[in-house]
Amino acid sequence: MPASFRRALLGWYDKNRRDLPWRATTDPYRVWLSEIMLQQTRVSAVLDHYRRFLERFPTIETLAAAPEDAVLASWSGLGYYRRARMLHRCAREIANLNAGHFPRTAKALRVLPGIGRYTAAAVASIAFREPVAVVDGNVERVLQRLAGRSLAQQDVWDRAQSLLDPSRPGDFNQAMMELGATVCLPREPRCLTCPVRASCAAQGEISQPKPAPRQQRKEIWCALDRHHEYVRLVRRPKNAALMAAMWELPLWPAPPDSAAVSWRTFRHSITVTDYNVHVLRNWLPKGKSPNGAARVKRGKWVAIADLPLLPITGLTRKILKADGII
Repeated sequence: MPASFRRALLGWYDKNRRDLPWRATTDPYRVWLSEIMLQQTRVSAVLDHYRRFLERFPTIETLAAAPEDAVLASWSGLGYYRRARMLHRCAREIANLNAGHFPRTAKALRVLPGIGRYTAAAVASIAFREPVAVVDGNVERVLQRLAGRSLAQQDVWDRAQSLLDPSRPGDFNQAMMELGATVCLPREPRCLTCPVRASCAAQGEISQPKPAPRQQRKEIWCALDRHHEYVRLVRRPKNAALMAAMWELPLWPAPPDSAAVSWRTFRHSITVTDYNVHVLRNWLPKGKSPNGAARVKRGKWVAIADLPLLPITGLTRKILKADGII
């Protein structure tokens, strides 16, 4: 099966692959950046962030030299901010210890912070043509359906390696991921258009585990206070479990006892928790204005012109965009 399977898959990929910017390069920095951004994030959400991030940090040296806040500011809106911190740490290690050169094998890449088995294989195969297979959620689903049964984790990796085309490892790995993302879907797979249907034992019939039910939406409130060209923000603790040291609008788990004016409600999700976020206007606790000490009881007045330089949370960015502040 491998030879005919490889021909069918790569022929389909050459004609049908999506035009994504990271597929136009074998630069290991850009390949690595795209793989980190795509972890647990939709392609559509990554596209603009990838472009803007590279405009600000076009090389691994510029990323390594940047302060962490600048990296988090450029990452803002993608979520899972630990990825950005590990990306920054890894860039510094490569710049300082490897003179800016990426290790060329998956084994050597896995030594670096924030690079696991999948990312190491993706970078090594795409950037350096190492014949090493990748397995992500899409590839695992494809392999289980090809086999017609559920597979143990190591068996999945072994089967991926046995199918890999050693002459085009990067393209083959991307073709497997593309097949799972666009044809071999978790629900309602498009079997009639599958280029490797003849090799598939399941024909899409292997059931996939149901996602865990999401909790009931939680209600939270936040204040949107603007004074001339300033907006009031609060910085999360540096040791916070989520979004540490990020800037956000002041939040409360219950309605504040005040005469605040409700503006609108946003639906927002953080990891597996869904929220209804009620945004209040014109609620200002006692304190000085931005023209005074620039601090109030609940937060700090921040110049709107400085917002692009700050790491702000995705929820805060969503609200400020809706109000036309950014």
